[in-house]
Amino acid sequence: MVIESEKDLEGLKRIGRIVAIARDEMAKAARIGMTTLELDEIGRRVLEANGAVSAPKSEYNFPGYNCISVNDVVAHGIPSEYKLNPGDSINIDVSASLDGYYADTGMTLVIPPVKYKQSKLIEVSKSALYKSISKAVTGTRTNNLGRVIYNEAMKNGFNVIRNLTGHGVGRSLHEDPENIFNYNEKRGSIILRKGHVLAIETFISEGDDYVEEYADGWTLKTPNQHQVVQFEHTVVVTDSKPIILTLGEGSDFYSPEQ
Repeated sequence: MVIESEKDLEGLKRIGRIVAIARDEMAKAARIGMTTLELDEIGRRVLEANGAVSAPKSEYNFPGYNCISVNDVVAHGIPSEYKLNPGDSINIDVSASLDGYYADTGMTLVIPPVKYKQSKLIEVSKSALYKSISKAVTGTRTNNLGRVIYNEAMKNGFNVIRNLTGHGVGRSLHEDPENIFNYNEKRGSIILRKGHVLAIETFISEGDDYVEEYADGWTLKTPNQHQVVQFEHTVVVTDSKPIILTLGEGSDFYSPEQ
C-alpha cells in the first residue's frame, strides 16, 4: 500500500497501536506454566475490545488469533496447551485489521533464566531491525533493507533465515513488495516510494539459514533445532525518517525482567 491521504495514515496509526498493545500485553503476561493458548486468549481480548479483527484467522483461517512460536518453531506456531518452561524462547506475532487497514508486528522474549546466546540473539535482532528501518526512505531499493540485516547478523556471528521475509502491508496483510529479504537479494527488489507501508522483520538465527514446514501445514521450524529471533514493525516510508506505527505505549518493545 502507498498512503494517499491523511485518512489512510490515521487509520494505519489506529490499527498499529492496537496490535502493539496486544503484543505487549501478551509479552507482559508470559510466565512459567502458562499455556500458549492462554497467551493467545489475551491477544484476542485486546483485539476484540478495540474492534480489530485477527488477520491470520480472518484471511487464512489460521487455528489461533495470533502466531505464538516456541524455541525451534520460528513462525506460524499454533496456540496450544503447551506450558511455558524456564528458558523457553517465545515469539509473539500479532497482525490485525480495523476499518480496512492492516498492521503487523512481532517480538521474541525468553522466560528466565536467559542464556547469553539468547540475550545476544535478541539484542542483534532488535538492532538489525532498527538499522533496516532507518533505510526505509524514498528512493531506496528494498534489497538494501535486507543488506543491513544480513551485515548486522554476520558481524555478530549469526545467520539469517532466507526463506522468511518482510512484506508490504496496509490494505491487506501481504502486499507489494511481496518480499523484503533478510539479505541482499536484488531479485524482485523495488524502489520505495513516499508513503509505502512495510512490515519489516528480522529473522536472526544461531545457525540454520532456512525453515521447513511441518505436517500441520502451518508450523515452520529449523531443521537443526536452532533458535531464531524475530522482531517486526509496521512502518511508513518517508523522505527522511520512517514512521513506526507499532511502537506501542513506549519507544520500544516490552522487555520483561530477565
